Amino acid sequence: MQFQQLQYFVAVAETRHFTRAAERVHVSQPSLSQQIRALEKELGAELFSRARGNIALTDAGEALLPLARRILADTDTARREVQELAQLRRGRIRLGATPSVCTGLLPDVLRAFHDLHPGIELLIEESGSHDLVRELARGALDLALVVMPLPTPSPALTTVELLQEDLVVVSAAAAPAPRRPVRIADLEGERLVMFRHGYDLRELTVAACRAEGFEPSFTVEGGEMDAVLGFVRAGLGVAVVPRMVAARAGRDLRVTALARPGLRRTIALAHRSDVAPPRAARELQRMLLRSRLAAPAEV
Repeated sequence: MQFQQLQYFVAVAETRHFTRAAERVHVSQPSLSQQIRALEKELGAELFSRARGNIALTDAGEALLPLARRILADTDTARREVQELAQLRRGRIRLGATPSVCTGLLPDVLRAFHDLHPGIELLIEESGSHDLVRELARGALDLALVVMPLPTPSPALTTVELLQEDLVVVSAAAAPAPRRPVRIADLEGERLVMFRHGYDLRELTVAACRAEGFEPSFTVEGGEMDAVLGFVRAGLGVAVVPRMVAARAGRDLRVTALARPGLRRTIALAHRSDVAPPRAARELQRMLLRSRLAAPAEV
């Protein structure tokens, strides 16, 4: 049974006339009649009574008509759904990002994407790079913005570098101004507000302090980005954060650069190597790669 045969059958059933039905579906009357006969042969039953030129549905035709209409309607719906997805009118993107990336990098790009494609649903998974890599590998995410190098290198993932970003020191605006620029060694004995375990920035900062020969001292630890910035504003200590986050932090925080060579991190866009991201995710990927998310000027 062919889709086209069902179209011809419904046209004849609704017009009760072979010639008018052929005109409706834009085929010749002999071709339409031939396809109807082929359908009847396949089903093993006549669908129309053709006595004295009057076209009427047989019992078999009456039984087939609602089913044929439903099949044609479902097919039209499927075509429309696929076209809308292909044309980015509908769809969903499951995007993973570290909390600092969500705060500093994504808002402007996601706003621009949403303005262009308001029908695309954006689902954001906020977590550390280790968790995001695991979610990508099991197919729970389409794309992820992660900090390089990956905690566990995976040949199953494709990564493309977006940018390298400086880290800076933030302190309460009301606190005494630190030396400019701050050396990592200057953080020895400094009260640090530290992120939770598994946070990329925690690992990077602690490793840098240990490379200078000391263990950092924490006054508060275990927070996410917004909590850490809030604790710094309250005067509980200083924190090392990405420059883009600091640029959005507001005037109640003082931003101080780290002395050369400083600390930098690399942000990359990752997806599974064996599965192409959905159409909408590929469009967001294109926007991210095109923009390269240029970092703000030196503070």
